Amino acid sequence: MLQDLSQYILDISENSLKAEASRVEIALSESTQGNGIELSVSDNGTGMDSEQILMVQDPFYTTRTERKVGLGIPFLKQAAELCGGKLEIVSQRGKGTTIRAIFQRDCIDCPPLGDISATLVALFVGWTDRDFVFRYSFDGREFTAGTDDIVGILEDRNLLKAPEVAGWLGRFFRENIDMLRSGREC
Repeated sequence: MLQDLSQYILDISENSLKAEASRVEIALSESTQGNGIELSVSDNGTGMDSEQILMVQDPFYTTRTERKVGLGIPFLKQAAELCGGKLEIVSQRGKGTTIRAIFQRDCIDCPPLGDISATLVALFVGWTDRDFVFRYSFDGREFTAGTDDIVGILEDRNLLKAPEVAGWLGRFFRENIDMLRSGREC
């Protein structure tokens, strides 16, 4: 089982990228009143048919050649169900896929968020030819940032590869997530 939600985000996003997605949208929502955490990763990749949707939930199915098991989605499903939640996969061939996991926030088995900012930096900096959008909400307050926003600030997409930009991005994501969780405004 993966240790935290940031690892699931990375795993599922990399699946999207390998499925030829040019755009990946990641949404993470926490609600203290509703006692829930919802994680969603949507892409515009190749998509799956109904048979493949069932198969990706099986740990002994993978399209990867470097190993014979695919554990990310089955582990995410197990983690969500252990926390009184569920996993949903909606996909259409040629249109893309959305994977959504819901967790009961106060469940002792609920995975921690982990280092969301490091995961986002790995995606934004590691796949500069793709577009990402990240939405984080906490009790109804929301922070959104995407590749277009970042490139608009930098004025050059190639600067996403610069180590200084990676450091800045990490601080940017971390500070905005921390502000929402503490009740301060972004």
